[in-house]
Amino acid sequence: MVFTRFFRTFAAISTDFAHYYIFIYMKKPNIVLSAIIAFLIAALGLVAYLLVEQHNANRELQELAELDKLEMEDQYREFDQQYGELQKQLKNDSLIAQIEEERRHTQELLEELERTKATDAAEITRLKKEIATLRKVLRSYIMQVDSLNRLNETLVAENTEMKNQVSEANTQISNLSTANTQLKDKVNIAAQLDATGFWVTPKNKKGRDAKKAKDTKKFAFGFTIVKNVTASNGERIVYARILKPDNSVMGEKGTFSYENTNLQYTEKKYIEYNGEEQAITMYSDVEEFLEAGTYKLFVFCDKQMIGETSFTLQ
Repeated sequence: MVFTRFFRTFAAISTDFAHYYIFIYMKKPNIVLSAIIAFLIAALGLVAYLLVEQHNANRELQELAELDKLEMEDQYREFDQQYGELQKQLKNDSLIAQIEEERRHTQELLEELERTKATDAAEITRLKKEIATLRKVLRSYIMQVDSLNRLNETLVAENTEMKNQVSEANTQISNLSTANTQLKDKVNIAAQLDATGFWVTPKNKKGRDAKKAKDTKKFAFGFTIVKNVTASNGERIVYARILKPDNSVMGEKGTFSYENTNLQYTEKKYIEYNGEEQAITMYSDVEEFLEAGTYKLFVFCDKQMIGETSFTLQ
């Protein structure tokens, strides 16, 4: 454009100059020839100067275009990186797929830009417009991801609060269960029967009191079950267990359950308990040899030992 304007101006001046010097040349040819040569030298110098200026201007424009292209490439790479960071924050497969599609589009545009020459003004302009579009799309996805993250944080907080409430409720239930168990244990303990006032009388074969072990053919023994309004009324089985001096069970009529095991008993008796004090008498025939020494009597009811005593035979 610079050269076009210059040559138009130069042609007009040259035309006027030619008309003028043709007139002069008719009168003084040597002077005119010298002037023409001087004019041509000046024109050539001016053309050379303009060529240098145009070259410098073109070089500056090319450098600016290259810088602009590099800046655009950096923006495309930044978009690609931001899309990658967004994908890492998501667990929504559908949104991840949408972002991946936009990321591939950004990468394709970057590849086009890298293949495009900086001097291709039309293509550079098109790709620069694409940057504005990509920026809007990226901003919309950033807003979506941020919204999802805030929603997720809210849900996590609510879930944590709910877990804390459930944990607190479970703790309360556990405490209530423990309290109920303890109360039940206390009730069970309070409901246990208790025997007192034990007595044991060895009998000989005539039914009289025996003093020696060798004369003993029967034991009469008894005790009193104390009053207990907490215990339930109804039929009970009372088990008597007599241990000889060698700790073997006398009689061995059978077994009963006690503390996760089975024990042998000497005698048992069915009673009807009504919560009031009740005297119990039991008998046991001796069908084995008895040695002198200390004997022990244990009484059980409702899988609990309710009393004990000891006695000595000579």
